[in-house]
Amino acid sequence: MELFNKSGVLVATVLVSVGVLIGVQAKDDMVPPAPVIEATALQMNKGNNFAAERRLREWAEQGSAVARRELARQYQADSNRRDEAIKLFEDAARAGDAQAAIQLSEMEREARNAELSNIKEAAATRTAANTWNRY
Repeated sequence: MELFNKSGVLVATVLVSVGVLIGVQAKDDMVPPAPVIEATALQMNKGNNFAAERRLREWAEQGSAVARRELARQYQADSNRRDEAIKLFEDAARAGDAQAAIQLSEMEREARNAELSNIKEAAATRTAANTWNRY
């Protein structure tokens, strides 16, 4: 009888330990609330904080619209990652993040203005060249 009690305690201890480990893993997979995500993005802002970027990416992959938006904000200033920023803003906006939709429309407006400015500049250059050629 004493052997059964000792092995029963051992089995119970192992089961409780496994349950705790599963609970901790499940908690790590949860996406935190928006203020925590935004605070993590601020840490990333302070300079090459790769751990913060990795966490934001994990949360974005888990479906967090806020994490997608914050990653997009980090990436939009980098011309090499601008396309990735647009995709992240689009995904976040589709998921219902209003700030991402506003930011996306602002980027599109800036792109149109830059394109219009380039067209005007090219037209002015052609006009000046044509005027010069007349004389």
